[in-house]
Amino acid sequence: MPDNQTARIEWRDGAIPVSTQFDDPYFSIASGLEESRHVFLAGNDLPARLRAGFHVAELGFGTGLNMLALALMWEGPEPIRFTSFEAFPMTAADIATSLGAFPEVQPIAASFLDAWAKGERKFTVGHVTVEVIIGDARETLAAWGEQADAWFLDGFSPQKNPELWGDDLMQAVGQHTATGGTFATYTAAGHVRRKLTDAGFAVERVTGYGRKRHMSRGTKT
Repeated sequence: MPDNQTARIEWRDGAIPVSTQFDDPYFSIASGLEESRHVFLAGNDLPARLRAGFHVAELGFGTGLNMLALALMWEGPEPIRFTSFEAFPMTAADIATSLGAFPEVQPIAASFLDAWAKGERKFTVGHVTVEVIIGDARETLAAWGEQADAWFLDGFSPQKNPELWGDDLMQAVGQHTATGGTFATYTAAGHVRRKLTDAGFAVERVTGYGRKRHMSRGTKT
């Protein structure tokens, strides 16, 4: 079945998907995959922490690039889990076009794209079992009955998508994080760091990727 609200995008330079809802690109065409690895994988100290059954959660599924970067990294014999919350899912065709910029992900992207085109939101990519929960994260996360070991906070810019960085949602992220669990995000905005501190994380500002001087990460205390 089609999703009720699909992402509305336009293409910048013929290759970069830009959300018209939030006037923000999904990734950098020059370094999107490496940025995912620096911010979300290294920012959460992965793969050192990965183990069978490890559970990664994400706000903002987008093109699935972070999920694919994780799947490329994890080669363990036992699966890990990935749950993402997305309000405006992209179409399979738009995702396929977007991922065309990253040849490295193509070998594992095919099964994901096939499942996505069929309307499946639970599927397996490599050794990662994936569930994408469609809807407003302010509602869907509150109703989620699980906890994550690591969070990828990858919504659009807090200035352009403030709903995904609100107090209640950051509190929910904290409540759905195991003790000792972590988060990482590209944003170093002070108000976001304060909200995550209030949600129970020991937060630090660290070196960002490329032109972005700083990013944030933290550990649940």
